[in-house]
Amino acid sequence: MITENSFPFLSLVTVLPLLGALLIGVCQPRRAKPIALVMAIVELLLTLLVLNRFDAHSGGFQLLEHYAWMPSLHISFIFGVDGMSVLFLPLSALLTLVTVLACWNSIQHLGRLHFALLLALEGITMGVFLALDTLFFFLFWELTLPPIFFLAGLWGMGPKRRGAAMKYTLFMLFGSVPLFFAFVILAINHANQYGGNIPENLTFNLITLMDTQVPYHLQTIVFLLLLSGFAIKAPLVPFHTWLPTTTMEAPTQLSAILTGLKLGVFGILRYTMQLTPAAAVELSWILGILGAITLIYAALIALQQTNLRRLLAYASISHVGLVIIGISTLNSQGIQGAIFQLINFSLMSSALMLITGFIQYRLGSSELVHLGGLAKSMPKLTSFFLLFTVASIGMPGTSGFPAELLLIIGAMNAHPSLAITAVVGAIFTAAYSLSVFRQAFLGPVKQDSVLQARDLNKRELGLLCLPALLVLFWGIFPNTLLKLNKSATDVWLNRMATPAFFVKNDNLGVKLNDH
Repeated sequence: MITENSFPFLSLVTVLPLLGALLIGVCQPRRAKPIALVMAIVELLLTLLVLNRFDAHSGGFQLLEHYAWMPSLHISFIFGVDGMSVLFLPLSALLTLVTVLACWNSIQHLGRLHFALLLALEGITMGVFLALDTLFFFLFWELTLPPIFFLAGLWGMGPKRRGAAMKYTLFMLFGSVPLFFAFVILAINHANQYGGNIPENLTFNLITLMDTQVPYHLQTIVFLLLLSGFAIKAPLVPFHTWLPTTTMEAPTQLSAILTGLKLGVFGILRYTMQLTPAAAVELSWILGILGAITLIYAALIALQQTNLRRLLAYASISHVGLVIIGISTLNSQGIQGAIFQLINFSLMSSALMLITGFIQYRLGSSELVHLGGLAKSMPKLTSFFLLFTVASIGMPGTSGFPAELLLIIGAMNAHPSLAITAVVGAIFTAAYSLSVFRQAFLGPVKQDSVLQARDLNKRELGLLCLPALLVLFWGIFPNTLLKLNKSATDVWLNRMATPAFFVKNDNLGVKLNDH
């Protein structure tokens, strides 16, 4: 089911932060922060309005908007939202709001440019979630690079921040190449299926491409191209090295965004699996292996870390592996668990990174050797760090528990080895999370600066309360989230089982049911 929209809610969600960035660019420097804060609040309210208008019982795209862009090539601005993307809108808006508040007093130079880039990145990210034209999506995908490059290079806290910004940009540009070729191949295939005339029969419309039959050998090529492109952004091992580097060198607010929003994993869900369903079912074992390697490898590396920021980066990579395992299961528990865990990323990973930034701002370091006994001088900060830590472990009563439970059940239904890997990964997560908490927050005070450090102020306390409340609320009432994507998950799975797309043989449908 596809529903049209009479009021441009989704385009407004995308354009409003961009307009805010332009407004900051022409305003007086002292007004940059208030404008950024107001725009972030209005954007959050607008995304909540979209969520309120969303029909959870419909599994298709809703609130559709269509604007012609390049008619000769059939490229359009198409906006739409479904159960797999709708919650990422308010969570992205919330993340932008808390990052604006988190860096309120820490930006000492080029303040207008900094807050303008934060708002621009928010609007572009909304476009990634909402775009339903593959080249329109690719446009937003590429536009995320300039804000991140300048935020990391100009306001990074490490001595190698410019190198880290360049490394991130080169990795993302390298990953964009297979994505572009995959989208072009699908457009040409559509033309071949419907007359063979180019450009008359080209289309980049995602909804149309999802209904276009693709030969199996071509699906395999497109699947591998899309997977390789999105795996870099996710990131998956061995394409993960940019994240720890960028996290260590970039400003805390950008590190929180990069570890909290997993656009690459969303791309795998939205594009890799849905555009190549037959190949995705046949090659789901690749996802399972990549997920398992990423989960265990990153967890083992996290166990060896002596810096909070780098540890959180590897923890984020490890959790991506768990989500990929969930996607590879091709069953409702695994898919819903994967979406749930992606939403948790926006809360837990970003909040932990912001708290680490507060520590570094006060003490000048996030190395464990310089910490110890933080609970004595900063009990409020310690309490929040502990809450988000146990949520990342999957403690009952937090949002991490239903997410990991669904993922493990889905993995068990798909293949016992995946479930065993997921459980081992959870054990490793508990090991490095509790170990670092003990070293940093408990025990004797090692530095005089720790005793003199001040606890969270009212602004910092307020911005952490919002994600903390959501972590507890979804831990106690997980169905409030699960019911929003249940219908979309069913549609997603039914598409994977549609015989019309299994042009290789008819046994793939049985294989999917076995999962």
